[in-house]
Amino acid sequence: MAGLIAANLAGMWLNLDERIRLGRLMRSEYAAQRIAEITALLNDVAPNDRARLVRVLDAPPIRLSTAEPWQTSRGSDEDAAAFAAKLRDKLGDATPLQVLSIQRVAREERHRRPSLEPAPTRLAEPPPPPPDGDAPPRREPRGAPLTRILAQTRLSDGSVLTFRYFLPGPKPDTPLRLFGWLALIGASVTLLSAWAVRRLTRPLALFSDAATGLARNLDQPPLPESGPAEVAQAARAFNAMQTELKRYLATRADMLAGISHDLRLPITRVRLRLETLPDGPHKTGIDKDLAEMDALIDDTLAFLRAGNGSEPTARVNVNALIDGVLEDAEALGATVERHGQANAPLTARPLALRRCLANLVDNARRYGGPAVEVSVAETGGRLDILIEDRGPGLSDADRERVFEPYVRLEASRARHTGGSGLGLAIARAIARGHGGDVVLLPRAGGGLTAKLTLPIASA
Repeated sequence: MAGLIAANLAGMWLNLDERIRLGRLMRSEYAAQRIAEITALLNDVAPNDRARLVRVLDAPPIRLSTAEPWQTSRGSDEDAAAFAAKLRDKLGDATPLQVLSIQRVAREERHRRPSLEPAPTRLAEPPPPPPDGDAPPRREPRGAPLTRILAQTRLSDGSVLTFRYFLPGPKPDTPLRLFGWLALIGASVTLLSAWAVRRLTRPLALFSDAATGLARNLDQPPLPESGPAEVAQAARAFNAMQTELKRYLATRADMLAGISHDLRLPITRVRLRLETLPDGPHKTGIDKDLAEMDALIDDTLAFLRAGNGSEPTARVNVNALIDGVLEDAEALGATVERHGQANAPLTARPLALRRCLANLVDNARRYGGPAVEVSVAETGGRLDILIEDRGPGLSDADRERVFEPYVRLEASRARHTGGSGLGLAIARAIARGHGGDVVLLPRAGGGLTAKLTLPIASA
């Protein structure tokens, strides 16, 4: 963007400089043409009528005089020589001419009439001001000085015409106008560039958000396949990848669910045969193992179904849902303390959300002691549910590792082996399936806080 602004500023500056140069050239060309025309006109007029015509032509920007003698030129600068060559091209070599000077003078100079008396000094000096009886000069606003061309031509009868031609300089407000144009161009380029950059980068921002959210929610809406051709092609490729991932995971989940389901048949046969055996420690041990295998299969199926969106959504009374989960926890011996309320129902999958909350509360009850605190608050368009305990807590590394399937921390919270290692994994999968998340945080004063975050517009 800075390069575009700099290029436009440089272009404006060069354009203005070229306009000034061309304007000066055109004014010089016009001055030479006017001097040549007046010389030719007066050369064809009878001497008796010439004085009256001179008085008519003697008006700004030309001051014309026939009373000044032919001066011997003392040399001229490059501008005067160039203007003399231009004038000679228009008058021809038969008409004597000379350009005595080209210099800058005050703007009031063009209203002064040249003296009618022969001038004994250099004609480059401005003539004296008119007497008081002459018409006063016209007042003009102060501005840039003029460029005066002092030239002489000789007519065929030997009369000398003295020209003082005043060329206007650049307008005094040119710098202000330049900076105004530069500011306008700069602002326009900035706004247009910002709009163009935003239009080009917005699909990329959506692409980045979609790539970041894909790991959390595989069922997120597909990317819009719009924008520049390259971005649209990338969006199509991303959507195709998301579709293939969903198909792969669905195939794997169906396969594992089928295997887990098929395992129930031999477990059921073993349990039926176990009933024919006499009671004893061996029968009790086998029955316990079968119950753990059955629970593990249930947890595996729940994990495979968590977050896959198979359950339809509905408007859920979060307060009633939390109360139901806490009642079940109290029935198992937990001491529950509840804080805060949800302000409105939440769109969610009721059974999945209940399973998520139950796993978190059960994890706090089992490994953090019987005292469990649950807090509910709405902040920034999301619903935060905090489940806190007063257990031994976890290290920073373990707080994330416990979300991996089948991970149980034997050295800390999981010394009791009653769990399958899938409870937190299932809770996080369900939360992310709703567009939220579950994280574990250290609690002030000891213990652990499980923070369940759900968007208010959860699906």
